[in-house]
Amino acid sequence: MDDLVSVLQLIEKAHGLPNACYIDTDMHAKEADAIFKQGWAAIGFGCDVPKPGCVYPIDMLGIPLLMVRTKNDEVHVFENVCRHRGMILVEEPAQLNGPITCPYHAWSYDLEGHLKATPHVGGPNIHKDETVICESLSLNRVRSVVWRDVVFVNLSGTAAPFDMIAHPLRDRWSEFEKPIFGGGADSMFSLEVDCNWKLAVENYCEAYHLPFIHPGLNSYSRLEDHYNILDEEIYAGQGSYVYKPQLDEDGRCFPVFEGLTDKWDTAAEYCAFFPNVLFGVEQKETSISTARIRLAPGMRAHTYLPRRPWQSTCCVCALQRSGARRRLPHVKPGQAAPVQGASRTHTWPGRQTGRRAGR
Repeated sequence: MDDLVSVLQLIEKAHGLPNACYIDTDMHAKEADAIFKQGWAAIGFGCDVPKPGCVYPIDMLGIPLLMVRTKNDEVHVFENVCRHRGMILVEEPAQLNGPITCPYHAWSYDLEGHLKATPHVGGPNIHKDETVICESLSLNRVRSVVWRDVVFVNLSGTAAPFDMIAHPLRDRWSEFEKPIFGGGADSMFSLEVDCNWKLAVENYCEAYHLPFIHPGLNSYSRLEDHYNILDEEIYAGQGSYVYKPQLDEDGRCFPVFEGLTDKWDTAAEYCAFFPNVLFGVEQKETSISTARIRLAPGMRAHTYLPRRPWQSTCCVCALQRSGARRRLPHVKPGQAAPVQGASRTHTWPGRQTGRRAGR
C-alpha cells in the first residue's frame, strides 16, 4: 500500500494509517490472515471456563472455536464442529456433566476432544463400524496457551512459540508474574465499542486524551506525569509516575502485591500486547481486556476487563466518535503529534513494513 509511506516516517512527519485500514473489507481480510490467523491472538479468559467441564464457544473471524476446561484443570481450544457432518457442537457457554455431544447425530467427545461414542453408526442399535476409526476422528485441536488468564490461539499453527513472543513484556513486568484470580460477575464487565479494533488499541497506547476525556483521573495522574513505552515491536503503551487512586469513598484499598520494588509504590503501566490485548499493572491490581474481533471490518469489538467492584478504569473514551468519523471514505489520515502521539502504533506486527515510527 503506497499510502504507508507517510505512516513510516519519523514521528515528526508521520501521518496516521490510511482510512482503508479502518473501513475497507479487503484490508480487514488481509489483517485477519496476516495478524489474527498467522500470529497469536486472544479469544477469551480462563475464567470463561472456571471449572472442569465448562465449555465456552467463541467465533474468531468466522471460525467457530470452543474453549474447554478439562478434568486436569487445563484449558484446551478446539474447532467447535463435529467431525461427522460439521455441525456446531456447543451454542452457549455451559457446565457439562458428561461428554461434548453433537446435537445432530449424538456423536460424543470427551473433554480432551477424543471421539467416544457414535450411536447407530453401523445401523439401528449398532454403535460401531470398522470403517469409523474413532482414534482418527478426535476434535481438531487449535494451538493455544494461557498467560495471565488470557487464552491465546494461533490458528495457522505456524507462529513462533508464544513464550518467545511474550518474553519482552513478561520480563518487563516480571514482578507481576503471579496467579490471576477471577472474582466472578462483579469483577468483570463487557462493552461493545462501535469502532475498528485498531482505534481501541491506539487509544490505550497514549495519555494525550486524559485532560479532555478523563479530567478526574488527570487531577491526580496528570498528562505531564505520564511517559511513553516503546521498547519492543510486540507491545506499546504508556505509564504514570504518580498513579495512586483512592478506590472508594471509604478509602478502602486492595492488598498490595507482595515482592514489588519501590517503583510501584506510585507507578502504573498500561500496554497493548499486539494485536488485541490491553494489559495494565498497578501496585494493588492488574487489569486485562481483550477485543474479540468479528469477521466484518472490525467495527464492533467485545471487550472484557477483569476488575474489582469499585475499581475505576480508563474506558474506551471517544472511540464512538472516532469510529464514526473513520467510516467516511474522504477523510484523510491526520498528522501525528510528535510527542504525545509517539506511542501511536504506526505498523502492526505481521505486516512487513518496517519498525514503528516513534521516540
